[in-house]
Amino acid sequence: MNVKINNSDYEKELYEIIKLYFPDFQVANKSQDLDIVFENKGKSFQIKINEKTFEYKLNLFKEKNNQKTALYLALSEYCNKKFDWGTITGVRPTKLAYEMLQNGTPKYLLKENLIKEYHLSPNKAQLLKEVIENQNCIIKNDNIIDIFINIPICPSRCKYCSFISAEFVKVKDYIPNYIDCLIKEINCVKKIIKEKNYIVRSIYIGGGTPTILSCYELEMILSELNYPSIEFTVEAGRPETITKEKLDILKKYNVNRICINPQTFCDKTLKLINRNHTINDVIKAYSLALNYGFKINIDLIAGLPGENFSKFKKSLNTTIEMAPNNITIHTLALKRGSLFTNNLILNNQNLNSINIIEKDIKKMIDYAYDKLKSSDYFPYYLYKQKNTPLGLENVGYTQKNDACIFNINSIEDTSSVLACGAHAISKRIFTFENRIERIANVKFINEYINRIDEMIERKIELFK
Repeated sequence: MNVKINNSDYEKELYEIIKLYFPDFQVANKSQDLDIVFENKGKSFQIKINEKTFEYKLNLFKEKNNQKTALYLALSEYCNKKFDWGTITGVRPTKLAYEMLQNGTPKYLLKENLIKEYHLSPNKAQLLKEVIENQNCIIKNDNIIDIFINIPICPSRCKYCSFISAEFVKVKDYIPNYIDCLIKEINCVKKIIKEKNYIVRSIYIGGGTPTILSCYELEMILSELNYPSIEFTVEAGRPETITKEKLDILKKYNVNRICINPQTFCDKTLKLINRNHTINDVIKAYSLALNYGFKINIDLIAGLPGENFSKFKKSLNTTIEMAPNNITIHTLALKRGSLFTNNLILNNQNLNSINIIEKDIKKMIDYAYDKLKSSDYFPYYLYKQKNTPLGLENVGYTQKNDACIFNINSIEDTSSVLACGAHAISKRIFTFENRIERIANVKFINEYINRIDEMIERKIELFK
């Protein structure tokens, strides 16, 4: 499908709307299957799609939103199809909801206004309203800081993954040098915290799979992070990396949250997506971790290849029976860089070729919301990714008073972050100036090792 947009200054944003209806579209250079022409009529927009003309009266406060809305409404009529998130294509739908509240929308009218202005379905408007109501741990204070440490290494590469994360066997010889450089960068962070009198609210060690490291290597890193933070999380996503000895070390250094992320409770799917563990490994690791009193998160993905609604339902029900403190439901995102997407592009195929049952994914996400709510889990953070079927979302659910502060801070951009490691992104929040500055470390482990002094200087410059 070749598409051309005429008479608009917002082509990038409009193509995000088009992608909902035509996921495989290409921007046309010469010939096109779909020719879209905008014409501003003052108080309305006229849109011509091929031979059909649509006109809408719009009163939104931004020209860009007017054009997105007009295009969405026109394509809805043209294709006879609507989407639950309406015109919201960005990563952070909560940002728009918070803007409404800051601009004077009463909370009791938030759902109604989201439906009216962004054409959300009533269910997604309600979800967004609930997420904001459950984000009651937000503190905006420029003296508060979060620390993030990145360990971009995994036992194997999941076929859906597009992260810059290396397989252990390919980088194991770099790990000693990587940890030395990481500790050097952490010491820089500690100096910044001391000089600026920052208060560390949360620490998060993610990846990748940090627990792929040996006990000795984990302890080297954890021993450098001696802060009385409210929250200390370590991702232990792959259950085959979890041992009693490693959990002993996590507990010794005051880690109080971990993630065990099977993504599914189907052994056949685990093998298909290139994970080297079984469901039995998940249950064993989870049972072992319960003895330590950690708050535990479990991740599931809706829409994995070969999984219909009944398989996802079984995975979710099993997870709820295990009663973790947090459950995160992701919609499968097929991003460039993942093995699945690369194969699709290489072979010029669609989702059906890797057995992704798109019509079931919405049913999975809707069931998860209803089932988790009825099981006393509350949605507390939400974000969207590009290239998800039907433009659906990722949602973190929590038992009462167990929300992960770092997750909320990250999505809502409410706290500065000092981030260390390859592909770690630091950000500084200037609350009173309503401004955010970010710097990213280089992506790959060997490049990070070679340029560690430059990474440190960047960080010093950002926080001076």
